[in-house]
Amino acid sequence: MLMRGGTSKGLYFLARDLPADEAARNAVLRRMMGSPDRRQIDGIGGAHPLTSKVAIVSPSDRPGIDVDYLFLQVTVETGEVKDTQNCGNILAGVGHFALERGVVTAQDDHTEVRIFMVNSKSVAVARVPTPDGVVKYEGTAVIDGVPGAAAPVPLAFEGIAGATCGALLPTGSVVDRVNGIDVTVIDNGMPVIILAAATVGKTGYEAPAELEADAELSQCIEAIRIQLGEALKLGNVANKTVPKVSLVAPARRGGAICTRTFIPHRVHEAIGVLGAVSVASACVIDGSVCDGIAAKLDEDRATASLDIEHPSGAFTVELDFTGRGNNTAIHRTALLRTARKLMDGHAYVDEELWSGGT
Repeated sequence: MLMRGGTSKGLYFLARDLPADEAARNAVLRRMMGSPDRRQIDGIGGAHPLTSKVAIVSPSDRPGIDVDYLFLQVTVETGEVKDTQNCGNILAGVGHFALERGVVTAQDDHTEVRIFMVNSKSVAVARVPTPDGVVKYEGTAVIDGVPGAAAPVPLAFEGIAGATCGALLPTGSVVDRVNGIDVTVIDNGMPVIILAAATVGKTGYEAPAELEADAELSQCIEAIRIQLGEALKLGNVANKTVPKVSLVAPARRGGAICTRTFIPHRVHEAIGVLGAVSVASACVIDGSVCDGIAAKLDEDRATASLDIEHPSGAFTVELDFTGRGNNTAIHRTALLRTARKLMDGHAYVDEELWSGGT
């Protein structure tokens, strides 16, 4: 099934419908997407990291969990299939897909689908509209980065702080200095390196294409990523999709902060779900790079609703938290996405690639 989830688009499969062998599975997915090729002309990928994504869903045998969800990124130009990160946008369609395939039984009005995110070993809960027991896609919810409107899909996350790197502040510091630049590293569902745009000679309001065209900036960003990789327990990250890097600047449209996010080598036309969550988390931590750039929060605070501005609009993140600085703890994260079923059918690959499945 081809679905839009949030501001991404990808292929959704039941695990049983793919080869059990990982190498064979990856070969099938590469061929199906049309990678390696920057146009993905011989496949059904969209020739961009945001449209070359895969969700693999299976019934879960974990207590209190409905389905397991494995996210895979199929690299457009190299054809690598990577499982080093979550994708919160593709997650937005997982509940719908599980209901469509009969893995989860629809309830009247809404169905809560509890999803174990295999990549990070954490849990998300999607509330899918199912009036009269039927998945509903039409609605009035609007998310920036997607034209039109659709049915709202609230997402709530459990246990995502430190899911990839082991701690909300994986370096142990609120601010680290790398190559002469102050950065804050946050892992609240997605490892993100945050730095003030001004420290790399940018306003933070540039168009994604302008930032991508700046070779010197790209080299600077990549050098910071690689240097921090070991400290984040990620090893050599040169060929990995994490950590992401977000340049931040003061908000210009009434939000909390403005972002431009490297994912990690292209620049996002919006911002990823969990990338936005990590930036929002940095905004509530005293002394972070965002402190002094982000809009001020009330001093007596335990909850926050923050609009994270990005190139195509803003993304609202709700946080419940306690503590200050290094002692900050994020207890709950919630946000709103939409999803739409685009196509349900068959995609074809070379017979010799297949060694299992149906």
